[in-house]
Amino acid sequence: MAQLLRLDASPRRSRSHTRTLAGEFVARWSASRPDDTVIRRDLGHEPPPHVTEEWIAAAFTTPGERTPRMREALAYSDQVVDELFAADVLVLAVPMYNFGVPAMLKAYIDQIVRVGRTFAFDPEAAAPYTPLVSGKRAFVIVGTGDAGYEMGGPLASMNHVEPYLRTALGFLGIDDVEFVYTGNDEFGGERLQRSLERARNRVAELTTERKAVDVAG
Repeated sequence: MAQLLRLDASPRRSRSHTRTLAGEFVARWSASRPDDTVIRRDLGHEPPPHVTEEWIAAAFTTPGERTPRMREALAYSDQVVDELFAADVLVLAVPMYNFGVPAMLKAYIDQIVRVGRTFAFDPEAAAPYTPLVSGKRAFVIVGTGDAGYEMGGPLASMNHVEPYLRTALGFLGIDDVEFVYTGNDEFGGERLQRSLERARNRVAELTTERKAVDVAG
C-alpha cells in the first residue's frame, strides 16, 4: 500500500487545467490501486507562510535548544516535512507563472528544504550536502499559456519550472521525476484541446506504466 501526496499550486478552481489533470491522474491511480491513500495539500488556496528571520534562526538551532517560539515558527514546516516523508508518490499540479513556479509553490519548497531534516550538512566533508529523502517518485503536471516549453521544445530555454523542480527535489533525494505538459491556455480553442488531450494520454500512459511496474514487482 502506497501513499500519494497531491500538491495543487494554482489559485484557479474549475478553470485550472493542472488541477483537472492532477485529479484525473489521482483518480486513475486510485482506481487501479484502491488500497492506496491520498493526502492533498492545496497550496493555491491555502498558501504556505514565507520564511522569516525567526524561521531561519529556529531551523539552524539544534532541536533540543529551540524555544517554544522557535518550535511555533517551524510548526508548518514540520507538518509538511512529515507529510513528505510519509508519501511514496508526489503529484504536483503546477501552472507556469512568468516562466517559473508560482510563489505559493516556492514558499512550500522553502518550507521543506530543511537542514537536519530533509538534507544533512557537514562543512568538513568532501560532499557537504547529503539528501535525506529517498525511495519516492514524483509526477509534475505543468500548465503553460503558450506551448513548446518542454525540454527540446522551441521555448525550452524560457522554462524555469522543470530545471528548478528537478534541482530542488533532487537536492532532497527525489530523482525519479516525470513531467507532463499542457499548453496553449492563452490561445484556447482547438490548440488548447489538442494539448489537453496529449497531456491526458500521457497521464494514462504513466498510470498504466506504474500499474505494470507494481504487477511486475
